Amino acid sequence: MRLTSFTDYGLRMLMRLASAPDRAFSTAELAQEFQLSRNHLTKIMQKLGKAGLVQTRRGGGGGATLACAPEEIRLGDVVSLLEEGQALVECFQPGGGDCTIEGCCRLKGRLRVAKMAFVENLNRSTLADVALSAPEPA
Repeated sequence: MRLTSFTDYGLRMLMRLASAPDRAFSTAELAQEFQLSRNHLTKIMQKLGKAGLVQTRRGGGGGATLACAPEEIRLGDVVSLLEEGQALVECFQPGGGDCTIEGCCRLKGRLRVAKMAFVENLNRSTLADVALSAPEPA
């Protein structure tokens, strides 16, 4: 299974926020650290904010922080949130894509089970388990 860059950077941002829970990170700072456009980072941050994982404050001293403890954030739930709308294979898309073996395919069910197992396995870990522990950049 391949995760989108949206999910990859979303997980990285959460890990970074968890590494310094008493600090607010600006969008510009995170964009520079991850070498990512501020626009893309903002979209990810908005999705995380709407889900209640991140809170943001504007103005001086503002920035992004975790909205809850890292121990409460399950990795599988984050992946499911950020991968929402991304079909694992074409036939999982709304409308089913252009599959010519729809009526006799035995792969689709197995792929669904595998995807569920992937998320369940990730949900055995929390953000606290993978949070960055490196010292702050100078």
